[in-house]
Amino acid sequence: MQFYQHFSVQERESLWIYIREGKSIREIGRLLERSPSSISRELNRNRNKDGTYHPWRATTLYIIRRKKSVRPFRLTTDTELQRWVRECLSIYWSPEIITAKWKQAYPAGKLSHTTIYRALKEKRIPGYKAYTHLRRRGKRKYDKNADTNSIQPEHVIREWPEEIRNRTGLGHWEGDTVYGAVGKGLLVTCVDRKSRYLTAALLKNRERIRTKDAVVQALRDQKVLSLSLDNGSEFAAFKQIEEALNAVVYFADPHSPWQRGSNENINGLLRFFFPKGTNFLEITHDRLNYVLTLINNRPRKCLGWLSPIEFLRSCCT
Repeated sequence: MQFYQHFSVQERESLWIYIREGKSIREIGRLLERSPSSISRELNRNRNKDGTYHPWRATTLYIIRRKKSVRPFRLTTDTELQRWVRECLSIYWSPEIITAKWKQAYPAGKLSHTTIYRALKEKRIPGYKAYTHLRRRGKRKYDKNADTNSIQPEHVIREWPEEIRNRTGLGHWEGDTVYGAVGKGLLVTCVDRKSRYLTAALLKNRERIRTKDAVVQALRDQKVLSLSLDNGSEFAAFKQIEEALNAVVYFADPHSPWQRGSNENINGLLRFFFPKGTNFLEITHDRLNYVLTLINNRPRKCLGWLSPIEFLRSCCT
């Protein structure tokens, strides 16, 4: 079954042209894929006073009728409901509570909390505002359209050049953090996308300047052309990281760990040595270097069963 759709401006323009060409209503209906009755109603509703038809005047008349066809807002016509809502808002009840209690008091009555939200937004209840009478001050608890990035990056992973995307060169790194127990420090980890070579540094907390220093320390002896990070607030000092490393910093999209798959995979391997709840404040640099040595000498299937160390040696020779 095909549902009726209102005439568009383009259809009205075509209708005007066909009328001037002398086509019949049935012929126009076939050309516009409309029933003859629809064409007839459109002409009768939107003709000029002299009996002619013009698409722009027809569209104007259509818009005027549409505005008049809107049913009156319920809170402005139902005085009992308006009194109830005002009394409940005066004691700072939420629209959900007001709706639930209204339905208890009037089982046959209908009311949606969105009606109250819209009334407050459109200022249809004099003396009451979302900011002054609602717990969240009119803000959404969850905004599905909000940018959940805690920082505003200048470059994102979707802008990677082909060299980074295809892993054709050394020096393009992925970075992240590995957390320990609450308040017990963490690790900054960096993985080269081509060789899968891992480097890391200990970090006491997520403070952005400390994180910047840890990233620079982890990559101090490495060739760095780019660094791709997740969007955690600890990397908010990314501009200082770019300056210190003289490299471009890219950020992943929110909730998209697969964009830095190499880093996520290595972090999972690190969890074998440093399980969740680890106190990184008690981990020594020697212990960390020992684990890094084990991982960087571990053969990798993606490298043809070479370890990252062996792969780098083969690249150098």
